[in-house]
Amino acid sequence: MSINLLKGCRTGHLPMAKVAVRFICQVCGTSHNRWNGKCEGCGEWNTLVEEVVEKHRALVASASAPIPSLYTIDDPTLVDLTKVRYSTSFGEFNRVCGGGIVPGSVILVGGDPGIGKSTLLLQIACDVSGHTPCLYLSGEESVQQLQMRAKRVGVKAEHLQIGSCTSLEEIQNLLARHKNTKLLVVDSIQTISSDALEAAAGSVSQVRACSQSLIHLAKKQGISVILVGHVTKEGTIAGPRVLEHMVDTVLYFEGERHYDFRILRAVKNRFGATNEIGLFAMEQHGLAEVTNPSALFLSDRAQGISGTAVFAGIEGTRPVLCEIQALVSKSYLGMPRRTTVGWDSARLAMILAVLESRAGFTFGSMDVYLNVVGGLKINEPAADLAVAAALISAIINKPINPSYVFFGEIGLGGEVRPVHQTEARLKEAEKLGFLKALCAQKKGVETSLPIARLELLKDLSRQLA
Repeated sequence: MSINLLKGCRTGHLPMAKVAVRFICQVCGTSHNRWNGKCEGCGEWNTLVEEVVEKHRALVASASAPIPSLYTIDDPTLVDLTKVRYSTSFGEFNRVCGGGIVPGSVILVGGDPGIGKSTLLLQIACDVSGHTPCLYLSGEESVQQLQMRAKRVGVKAEHLQIGSCTSLEEIQNLLARHKNTKLLVVDSIQTISSDALEAAAGSVSQVRACSQSLIHLAKKQGISVILVGHVTKEGTIAGPRVLEHMVDTVLYFEGERHYDFRILRAVKNRFGATNEIGLFAMEQHGLAEVTNPSALFLSDRAQGISGTAVFAGIEGTRPVLCEIQALVSKSYLGMPRRTTVGWDSARLAMILAVLESRAGFTFGSMDVYLNVVGGLKINEPAADLAVAAALISAIINKPINPSYVFFGEIGLGGEVRPVHQTEARLKEAEKLGFLKALCAQKKGVETSLPIARLELLKDLSRQLA
């Protein structure tokens, strides 16, 4: 330790922090010594912004500081935080979180502007405040605006503490005065700034510093924190990517403006299953949960139209049935169109190639359009068989039996492969009145629903011919 540092310790004054100018990428958070037109971290152009960074000298911790040991699972004194969650009356929200809000956890909620993030969290905070002290802080709305929105939604908020705040230090002071607070909602993290940094609110350094401070406060005091995050035009949460690694749970609130329902999806959860979804419907008095999404997606299904197939999918741990539509028409362009909505376009190209090479269908001079009805987005390969069935039905112009349901992965050799959670898919299809399932062969599956077990893609074309 230097003489100056020892002198500062005796007098109670530490040396002043060094100030440095850095250029921070507003997309990925990479720091640069000088300005560049292109960020070396993410490759984006014109994203570097000059920011003043203070470098503090870190003091070495005392060697006598106690280091706790890792408790064993059989230790009776160990408290299982997953069993003392803060439950809400929204079963869909509890499902996505893994059973409720874990004490001391930090949840990051992202979504497009106007999708309903603030409305959902205000309803949840009002619901939890009935049995747990809650504090709702908004950096985008005044107290009067929050009260007006709560009145419009029709929620009862007699026990919910609300405030309008954009300062990190003010949030810390509020929590110091309200020591019994167990749930804190911050809307949004991009509006919060710290006086210790000269950067503007929403910059990478401010978002990172404010998030780290709130996460540290949550872990130290056992306060559950819900942060609202803005999203970029690509659909990812704005700010440094490390923000998603710092929090315990990352939820995305998805939905199309032309539809009334919204999907809350967990992309990261340390206390529950990932890719779990919760379905909500936007009504006049706020968001209402939808307990049977399969019935909603299939409620307006048209009969007797070619190119439609029902897919039995899995979202997280929940089976969800949805309709897939395909349209094949003659192309007058040099390069035929391949358009998808709700599914991967590269996956569609692969299915078309397998249908041509292994099943004898020709799509080379055809425009192909594929749509997942209802605005749902499907990512699992189990939808391959339903997509292939819709495409075959569209090109031969023959409707599929409306009581059929499809699921299975297609390989490049034209084989149909089994997928996980087959029994859950079959039970959901049987519950909704489907009479036959077309899927791959899989041993050990017990169900009363008749199954047409397929080995090759040619078997599917024979079933639909």
